[in-house]
Amino acid sequence: MTDAQDLRRRTAELLAAHPPATTDRLEFLRARFDAGLAWVHFPAGLGGLDAPRSLQAVVDAELAAAGAPDNDPGRIGIGLGMAAPTVLRFGTDEQKQRFLRPLWTGEEVWCQLFSEPGAGSDLAALATRAVRDDEGGWVVDGQKVWTSSAHLARWAILIARTDPDVPKHRGISYFICDMTDPGVEVRPLRQITGEAEFNEVFLTGVRIPDAHRLGEVGEGWKVAQTTLMNERVAIGGSRIPREGGMIGVAAADWRARPALRTHDLHQRLLKLWVDAEVARLTGERLRQQLSPTLNSVRAGGAPTGQPGPEGSGMKLAFARLAQEISGWEVEFLAEDGLTYDDWTMRRPDGVDFTGREAGYRYLRAKGNSIEGGTSEVLLNIVAERVLGLPPEPRTDKDVAWKDLPR
Repeated sequence: MTDAQDLRRRTAELLAAHPPATTDRLEFLRARFDAGLAWVHFPAGLGGLDAPRSLQAVVDAELAAAGAPDNDPGRIGIGLGMAAPTVLRFGTDEQKQRFLRPLWTGEEVWCQLFSEPGAGSDLAALATRAVRDDEGGWVVDGQKVWTSSAHLARWAILIARTDPDVPKHRGISYFICDMTDPGVEVRPLRQITGEAEFNEVFLTGVRIPDAHRLGEVGEGWKVAQTTLMNERVAIGGSRIPREGGMIGVAAADWRARPALRTHDLHQRLLKLWVDAEVARLTGERLRQQLSPTLNSVRAGGAPTGQPGPEGSGMKLAFARLAQEISGWEVEFLAEDGLTYDDWTMRRPDGVDFTGREAGYRYLRAKGNSIEGGTSEVLLNIVAERVLGLPPEPRTDKDVAWKDLPR
């Protein structure tokens, strides 16, 4: 079993062979992946060492102290948090070898083609079709929406309907889509912030080889659950230090502007600070509950170490806190809270919740209760799958998708 001492030794060897000060950034990242220090809990040969997930912090600390480059995780978050664990669990050996390394190094950006204009909260109602072609591949037609990073992406994880004659959850298949296909059109969606980090994507005659299918035909919903559970942990359960993230910015504002303080604002800030700390510690406990390795296998062949429905609770807490903290900050800063630096339409590489002004945080946080699963849907998941409460009646459960009213 790999331990912290062994990881420090391996990290020192990496730094000695590839000094960060004189090594090209991409060369260093590739070497780190090949040394098993990218995701230490991934299998050997795929960026990991079959080590406990918690030991990743040991590697990260050693590399940060040495001034080593990172892989710009904010830019490639969809690949890291959603595509990678899905490819690892359901991909073939060839797919893992092809996609995981350039995904982690950031050479290839990924996006997620899930939501549609008529299938957001009810994602299983999606209408994008994938039809077999004469060569055994697939031809995809449809529209996706709210696609972060589609303007940057080389690849996309895509779910599409392959059988309209069965109930909606059973007629979906999961694919890896080439975003450079001539049938892919990406259009920006300008948001309340003035930026367009989201997009709508039109798919017209897009060809996908069967070798780029993940999981069995018709079992795409099962594969998508792995993506969605990991997505919610990635959004709401990321590791941050005490008083990190948005609560840290709010606390810094409070300390820097004593003239603006009031008793009411003080009491509200204290409550938000406690709530943020509870959420942070809950996220840490959730990570510790994950099995040490992702490639260990339970009876029946299902890998352990996969996030469960509890991650939905973390994402719920993240959305609520982001909106409440940003609202408190705008109120505390008074007229300064209403300023905004630039309304110019642009297509950023990612979201910066702590490096921008309060007005940006306030506006951008409004989307947190929609993206990554609406809060209303996540409340249902927590109620039914975590608390064991009776499910809501679903009259369309056994109805063929083609017979559903639209």
